[in-house]
Amino acid sequence: MTDIEASFTRRGASPSERFHPVDRHVGQQIRILRIQADLSQSELGKGVGVSFQQMQKYESGKNRVSASMLYEIASCLHVPVARFFEGLPEPGSGVPHPEGAEIDERIAYLATADGRRLIEGILRLSPRIRNRVLSIVGILAEEHEQAGEQTAEA
Repeated sequence: MTDIEASFTRRGASPSERFHPVDRHVGQQIRILRIQADLSQSELGKGVGVSFQQMQKYESGKNRVSASMLYEIASCLHVPVARFFEGLPEPGSGVPHPEGAEIDERIAYLATADGRRLIEGILRLSPRIRNRVLSIVGILAEEHEQAGEQTAEA
């Protein structure tokens, strides 16, 4: 048994250690694609014959998605099944999948309701005002980083 296999099968392990990194990655991809398709968990679940609670479990990686269910989800979202595995190393490549198999934090944020509202709001602005908003966000981020550095030094 590999270290990763042991980490997600141990009793008493934290939830993030119990779920296989690939299952979590596939779940995150389902969530992103569902949101891009402008579907709720209930709508996608209904399209593939499962409850919204089951969709939540798939998206969190708590429940593994069977091959047939992944095929049904891909069909409902009009994407190839391979799309759910993008970002993972090729099997047999010798490159281990990272613990947690986290997707890019920026993409994950954009897939949230807050991220979508942010983008929708920004797109309603003129290009000139968008640039001003970007400048303000940049200044706030720099101030936040500097405050964090000062806290770390103290």
